[in-house]
Amino acid sequence: MPKVFQIGVTDINNKKINIVDEIEIVSGKGIKGDRYFHDYNDVRCQITLIEKENIDYYNKKKGTSIPYIDFRRNIITSGIELNDLIGKQIKIGNTTIIGRDLCRPCRSLEKKLGLDDFVKEFLRRGGLRCEILQSGKIQINQTIEIVK
Repeated sequence: MPKVFQIGVTDINNKKINIVDEIEIVSGKGIKGDRYFHDYNDVRCQITLIEKENIDYYNKKKGTSIPYIDFRRNIITSGIELNDLIGKQIKIGNTTIIGRDLCRPCRSLEKKLGLDDFVKEFLRRGGLRCEILQSGKIQINQTIEIVK
């Protein structure tokens, strides 16, 4: 069953992502307390997800141990493939989000990690950018359900 594995936010861009147990998301704005929380926020900047399995694959393939949170996405998922969810509504707890675009891997993260092939390896594994349709709270271990 697909679940929320880990959650992270930071209030300042390019600073360390903090692991938290719960976030509050607001339709049209983003995650309260996160660096991208704004009135009339772009639909691709409200909340991001990435698959735990893709990070595990990379770490195993390259013999690295990059922490999940260092991938700078808000929610690390478990048990769900995100690439096919563009245009689909996703329910997590009492919230609803919709997939809007795939996340591109970040060159600055590649540079920070000192990994030459990072962007290439994550071209179709970088996660999903989502718009928040229904405000509410998201917690660790909550079930993720594709609504439509």
